[in-house]
Amino acid sequence: MNDIHHEFEETVKRIQSHNGVDGVIVVNNNGDLITSTLDMRSSVSYAELLSTLAENAIGFVRNLDPSNELTVLRMGSKRREVLVAPGKDFIIIVLQKQNLKSIMKSIANSLS
Repeated sequence: MNDIHHEFEETVKRIQSHNGVDGVIVVNNNGDLITSTLDMRSSVSYAELLSTLAENAIGFVRNLDPSNELTVLRMGSKRREVLVAPGKDFIIIVLQKQNLKSIMKSIANSLS
């Protein structure tokens, strides 16, 4: 278990080092907190809400196409963007500053 926790810590440090990242949370598939760069209250709140959302999104994708699976769920608000990446045994949640120019460019590129 200690090696696994160390591996998560290294991954979290690497993600956190990216410009614009506000926080990284890792939870198991039950929504239990494994590690986080946020304070405990925020970590638990995000973990509970986003693990439930991830579970629903995974089911949604499977219902649309049973041979497919969710790799990343990306949501944006005025203040920040949230990335939820479910794995086999855990979920990584990344909170980052909103980059509207990047999102608008991405949308424009997908429409052309």
